[in-house]
Amino acid sequence: MTKMDKIGPRHVAIIMDGNGRWAQQRGRPRLVGHHAGAKRVREIVEACPDVGVKYLTIFAFSTENWKRTQTEVAGLMRLFRRYIEREARALLQEGVRVRFIGDRMKLDDKLVSLMDNLELLTSTNDKVHLTIALNYGGRDEVTRAAQRLAFEIEQGRLTHKDVDAETLAKFLDTQFLPDPDLVIRTSGEARISNFLLWQSAYAEYEFLDTLWPDFTSDEFKTVIGAYGTRDRRYGAVLA
Repeated sequence: MTKMDKIGPRHVAIIMDGNGRWAQQRGRPRLVGHHAGAKRVREIVEACPDVGVKYLTIFAFSTENWKRTQTEVAGLMRLFRRYIEREARALLQEGVRVRFIGDRMKLDDKLVSLMDNLELLTSTNDKVHLTIALNYGGRDEVTRAAQRLAFEIEQGRLTHKDVDAETLAKFLDTQFLPDPDLVIRTSGEARISNFLLWQSAYAEYEFLDTLWPDFTSDEFKTVIGAYGTRDRRYGAVLA
């Protein structure tokens, strides 16, 4: 890519951080912040076509989030079920294709069924590809990919000589996605929290002080616009 090629990001990934603090600042329970954050998702999804974002990946629940209180985890699981039930029709009508990444084994059967049904319901949509990372962790994903790859070798369908970066990527949860061009984290924290570790090797990062429930479509569009001013070298030196 040359300096002439100033285009916006095709794939944006977001670490939606700050829901709990947003609620605490208002003297409310943390789950109130999570509900406010869930409502913000629709606004950002709807803004994607306006700024040329085809793929949006959001970090909803990490493999480490099980360490939170039982009350918060149970509340989040109810929120995920309610979100799918309430948003399914709108997502379908707005041309959004929804897919989930992460380990589903620890999720309850009702939630997994809703996830499966939403993926099937929206499978022919192509306006925006929304990927929701649920019980997801980057190290866990690579570990599971390596296990599947090792099984293929054990079965004789691959040999060790077949294993390279391109082969491993085909076993990741995100095999159907292009790598993210831009990763946004809200709430003022400047860390990647085990999110898309493999895929974000050459992504640009934007760390914002805004708490996720306050992250508007206007701010989203501003961040996307600023991305076009960056020189992405991919390890090379541009003339």
